[in-house]
Amino acid sequence: MSTGLKTGWPTLAIMIGASVWGVVWYPLRTLASLGLTGTAAGAATSAAGCLFVLLLRRRSIATVRWHWVLPMLGLAAGVTNIGFVWGAIHGEVMRVLLLFYLTPAWTAIFAHFILRERLTWSGAALSALSLAGAVLMLWSPKLGLPLPASLAEWAGLAGGIGFAMSNVLVVKTSRVLPQMKPEMRTAVIFGGAAIFGAVASHFEPMPVLHAGESLARIVLLVLVLGLLLSSNNMLVQYGLARVPANRASIIMLFELVVTALSSWLLAGETPGPREWAGGACIVLASLLSSWVHRVQDTGKRAEQEKHASADASAIAHAQACPIDESGDDDAGANGTGGPRASARSGRNGARTMV
Repeated sequence: MSTGLKTGWPTLAIMIGASVWGVVWYPLRTLASLGLTGTAAGAATSAAGCLFVLLLRRRSIATVRWHWVLPMLGLAAGVTNIGFVWGAIHGEVMRVLLLFYLTPAWTAIFAHFILRERLTWSGAALSALSLAGAVLMLWSPKLGLPLPASLAEWAGLAGGIGFAMSNVLVVKTSRVLPQMKPEMRTAVIFGGAAIFGAVASHFEPMPVLHAGESLARIVLLVLVLGLLLSSNNMLVQYGLARVPANRASIIMLFELVVTALSSWLLAGETPGPREWAGGACIVLASLLSSWVHRVQDTGKRAEQEKHASADASAIAHAQACPIDESGDDDAGANGTGGPRASARSGRNGARTMV
């Protein structure tokens, strides 16, 4: 397998995950039409996903160790899930997603303080290009600036902040708990979303579900969504553990493109030239992000190889230096070991220089 293809798998995993999230709004709205509230739907699907992961990867439970980052990850995932689900059901899905995906700025702040990542000029430019694409594709002049105008849009904004925090905390977890299996991070995420959703559901009118065909459809859809989302999340965990947080937040903006296409195909909303142009900016930013990081990685490897070559040359030169015969005689006369001692001294000097 070529190096370029191998290093592209994490990016592809994140893009696939973003694609799934770009269409998940449709079954969630279907659940709402069947009588299941948004918070209850989020809690039910998250609980099903957590249960699926724990049953499928039960041997990995032993790798879990206590750390403060785990409850924080669960809380951030809960805020993300409720914000996304409730906002997408009760608001204009594309505008909610615009506010949800103002995440590169939040990610840059969280990654700086939690992961100690430095935001480069190229990273800032790519984030700006992605946000410009999102605004170009989703912003409507008659609605004003992309600021929350309803409770659903505030939920989308809060969900985006939680999403950025959860992405950063996933990377933090992989660093502080390297022995913990990635699927257990997925279980923590879905467990936190289930608990937070169950608590939040008490603030909405509880649905009255009657036994019959509708209840069977709800149960089946919840189980299928739980299986799909948990599998998708494990795939994304693979990518997030291998991609810097700032870059991952840009790649995830690909969800906006998929959402635009899915709303066109499933809801009859036809994207116009402005939507296509904004989507093109987002895709371009993702591709440029991958290229920039590949060039930077290549440069770092070349620099490391250059330093390694220079060090090897210095050592070889020190070992090949001719030994001073008079110094050897004096050393021998003084009982310090003669030529062998001089040779050892040369090697020690080279090691100190390195």
